[in-house]
Amino acid sequence: MLIRALIVLLLVLNLGVAAWWFWSPPTSPERAVDLPPNVARLQLVRERDADVTTRPAAPRAVTAGAVAATPVPSATAAPAAVAPAGDAPVGTPERTSPVTVANTPAPSGDTPRCYSYGPFDSEDTLVAAQATLKPLTEALVVRRIPLRSGRGWRVYLPPLANAEEATAAAGRILAAGFRDYFIVREGAEANSVALGRFGSEAAARRHAEALNAAGFAVRAEQLGAGTGSAWV
Repeated sequence: MLIRALIVLLLVLNLGVAAWWFWSPPTSPERAVDLPPNVARLQLVRERDADVTTRPAAPRAVTAGAVAATPVPSATAAPAAVAPAGDAPVGTPERTSPVTVANTPAPSGDTPRCYSYGPFDSEDTLVAAQATLKPLTEALVVRRIPLRSGRGWRVYLPPLANAEEATAAAGRILAAGFRDYFIVREGAEANSVALGRFGSEAAARRHAEALNAAGFAVRAEQLGAGTGSAWV
């Protein structure tokens, strides 16, 4: 019974919607909106293409001046006037003034150039380099680059006479109970013994004093200390 009532209700609703759709008044076309003056109307791309396709080509106007300027061939042409042989020519060719070209100086091959030589870590090598380069140059300028102040301190045994002495000194340091060491084999501090780096001066001084008390002539200095390098 309930299903039959639902079916009847659906039929009535469908009939009502169909009747409203069939007898409803037609919708009025959209009224064009009046735009303010001097405002262009938006145009769709398809409208623009259709306008270009359907627009007839404008006939090309021919002016009276253009017609008059067109030469018309004549049946009888006047003979060209020939000047006598003894007379001067009617037209005189125009004389052009000579062109003056400015002399551009060629680039010289003796242009001064600047070179840098270095670095020189000692005054002796710097003086020797100046003596060698001075006859070959117009002027010499020495540029000194100071070393940046390093962070931290180091303790080390100054360079010894040879590698055997450095190895023997490292063995005595190890026997005295100091295990932090390194033998420098190359460079300006070859045959020296590095005995540690420290973040503060106080710690480096304490370690150096302990090594000095054990009989080792070690030094403590700040990292990066020195006079820097020089360039010519």
